[in-house]
Amino acid sequence: QVQLVESGGGLVQAGGSLRLSCAASGRTLSRYIMGWFRQAPGKEREFVAAITRSNGYTYYLDSVKGRFRISRDNAKNTVYLQMNSLKPEDTAVYYCAADESLTYSYREASYDYWGQGTPVTVSS
Repeated sequence: QVQLVESGGGLVQAGGSLRLSCAASGRTLSRYIMGWFRQAPGKEREFVAAITRSNGYTYYLDSVKGRFRISRDNAKNTVYLQMNSLKPEDTAVYYCAADESLTYSYREASYDYWGQGTPVTVSS
C-alpha cells in the first residue's frame, strides 16, 4: 500500500497563495488517481480536485476553479495543489488521497489511501 504525507499548509492572508505537497512512499503514485479533499470546522469533508494517472485530466470543485491547480510529478512521487487568490472560506484541513479505481470519482468512498492532513487558515 501507499503512505501519503501532506505538507505546505499554514496561515495566509486573503488573496495570498499556498502550494500543498503530497509525498508518497511505499508505492509509485503513477498507479493511482490522486485527489485533494478538505474539511472545514463543523463541516463534512468535501472534494476539491483530482488528477488522473497518465493523461493528467483534472477535475475541480466549482468554487476553486480558476484559483486552484492540481498537478503531479510521478518521477518525484508527489502531487501538488497550487492555491491562489485564497479566501477565508478556503480555511480547512486539506487531505491528499489515492484512488486505485480505473475512473475518476469525487466521492470519498472511492479513495483507498489518505494522508493525515495539513491545515490551511486564510485570514480576512
